[in-house]
Amino acid sequence: MPKRYLERLLTIDRLIKIKSTGSPKQLAERLGISESRLYEYLSFMKESGAPIVYSKERSSYYYQAAGGFDFSFKMERQNN
Repeated sequence: MPKRYLERLLTIDRLIKIKSTGSPKQLAERLGISESRLYEYLSFMKESGAPIVYSKERSSYYYQAAGGFDFSFKMERQNN
C-alpha cells in the first residue's frame, strides 16, 4: 500500500471522528482527489468494518459507533 494511500485513509478517519468532512465534493477537494476516488476509500473503509454514514444535516460523514483505524507497526516482545 503506497504511503500516500495510507495517509489519506488516516486523514479521512480523523475527519470522520470529529465529524468535519464536509460534503463528498469538499472532502475530495481537501484531499486532492476525485470524488470517485474518495468513494473507493470510503468503500474500503466500510468493507473493513467501519460504520460510516453521511448526514446531510451535518454535511459530514460520521461513525455510527465509536472507533477508528490504527495503521501502525507494533513491536512484539521477545521472550528470552
